[in-house]
Amino acid sequence: MLGHGCRRHRGIHSLRAKLTLANVALLALGVVAATAISLMTARHYLLDKIDSELLSTRTTLENAGFSLRQVESLGELGIAMDQFVGDGDQGFPSSATSVLVAVDATGRPVALGPLEPTQRQRAIAAAAGDPGAVAARTEPRDVDVDGTPYRMIGARLADGTLVLIATSTDALHEGMAKAIKLDLAFGTVLLALLACVTLFSVRRHMRPLEDMVETSSAIAEGDLTRRVPSSREATLEVEQLRTALNSMLHQVELAYRTRERSAAQLRRFVADASHELRTPLSAIRGYLQLYDKGMLSDPDQRKRAWERVMAEADRMGRLVDELLCLARLDQQPELRFRNVDLSRLVRDAAEDLRMQQPDRPLTVAAEGAVLIRADESGLRQVLGNLVTNVRVHTPAGAPVRLGVDRGDGVVRLCVADEGPGLAQEDALRIFDRFFRAGGGAGSGLGMAIVQGVVTAHGGEVAVDTAPGRGLRVTVTLPA
Repeated sequence: MLGHGCRRHRGIHSLRAKLTLANVALLALGVVAATAISLMTARHYLLDKIDSELLSTRTTLENAGFSLRQVESLGELGIAMDQFVGDGDQGFPSSATSVLVAVDATGRPVALGPLEPTQRQRAIAAAAGDPGAVAARTEPRDVDVDGTPYRMIGARLADGTLVLIATSTDALHEGMAKAIKLDLAFGTVLLALLACVTLFSVRRHMRPLEDMVETSSAIAEGDLTRRVPSSREATLEVEQLRTALNSMLHQVELAYRTRERSAAQLRRFVADASHELRTPLSAIRGYLQLYDKGMLSDPDQRKRAWERVMAEADRMGRLVDELLCLARLDQQPELRFRNVDLSRLVRDAAEDLRMQQPDRPLTVAAEGAVLIRADESGLRQVLGNLVTNVRVHTPAGAPVRLGVDRGDGVVRLCVADEGPGLAQEDALRIFDRFFRAGGGAGSGLGMAIVQGVVTAHGGEVAVDTAPGRGLRVTVTLPA
C-alpha cells in the first residue's frame, strides 16, 4: 500500500510546470522550424546564385568557340591569380573565387604556357574524376577538395579540350554555421524569457485555484462559512468555477445545518416521546402492581383503578396515533384530493364545540359553500386540533370565532379566541413537537400536526397572539 501511494504521488505533477513546459516546447519547435526554413531558403538562394554564375561561365566558353590556344592567356591569368592568392600548406582560403582548370582526356591538369597548374587546381582535377562526365552534366555538382566544399561544372571547348570550373562554397557553409549559432543563442534566450513569463503569468492566473484549495481545506477542517474570494484578474472559466463552487459550498453548509438541526430535533423528539409515554406506563404499572399484591380489595378502589388504567391507556393510544400521524406527514404521503366544502367542515367543528361546551360564546362566519381541492380527513384533523386547543387552553367563558373566506386566489381559515394568549417566546415555539406553553395539558403535538397537514396541502399557518389578547390562528390554503 505504501509503494502504491508513493507511485501515485510521483505521478502527480504541477499544472504550472506542465503549462510552462508546453509553452517552451511549442516555442522551441517554432524556433527550430523557423530557423530550418530560413537557413534552407538562404542556402538554396546562395547556391542557386553560384550555380547561375557557373552555368553562365560555361555557356560563355562554349558559345564563344574558344580553343585551347585561345584560352591560354585566360588560363595563365587564372593560374597567376591562384598563385597570387596562394594555397600554402594550410588548405585553401575560404574567400577564393572561381577556379578554371584545363584538363586532358585523362583528367590531368594541362600546363598553360610557362605556368604550371597550382596545387589547388590539381586537387580540383583529382576530385572531378571523369572530366567528360562532368562536362556532360547540365547542373553543377558538389565536390570535396581536400576537405573544402566546391561547386563544379565542366565545359568542352571547340577543339574538344575540357575545362573544369569550380567555385568554393566554404564561405557559404561558414556563414550558415554562424547563423545557426546565432539563432540557437537567440532562441535559448527567448525560451528562457518565455519560461519566466509563463511561470509568472500562470502563477497569477492560478491564484484563484490556490484560494479554492485553501477554502476546501478550511471547510474540511470544519469551517463551513469559508467561501472562495473573488479575484481581480480571474478568467471567465475560473470565475464560473468560483461561483459554482461557492454555490455548492452554500448548499453543503445548508445541508449540514439542516442535518444537525434535524438530528437535534430527532433526539429531542425521542426524549420527549419517551417522557410522554413513561408517565402513562408508570401509572398503569403502578395500578397493576397494587392489584397483583391484593391491595385493591375494595370494589370501589378496583373500579377507580380500572378507570385510571383505561384513561392512561387511552392517553397513550392517542399519543401513539399522533406520533404515527406526524411520521406519515414527515414521509410526505400522497393525499386524497377532492372537492371539499370548507364552510361545511367549519360548521361541523363549531357544532362539536357547542356540544362539548354549550356555554361558550361562539361566532361562526362560514355561510355558503367554499370549495377547494383538499384531503377532507386532513382538514377535519386540522379543525379538530385547533378547536381542541381552544377548548383545553382557554377558559370556558372565553369567546371563540371560526370563519372562512376566499380572496386573492387563496382560502383563509381562521380560529380565534379571546383567552389569555401567549408570550412571544412561546408563540415562536407553538409548532414545536411536545411543546406545551406554561406546562399545560395535552401531548403538545396538536399544532405540529396542524402545520404538517397544512404544509402537505401547500399552505401556510400563522399565529397572532400576545398576553391578554387571545390567540388567532390563520390557515392559508391554495384556492
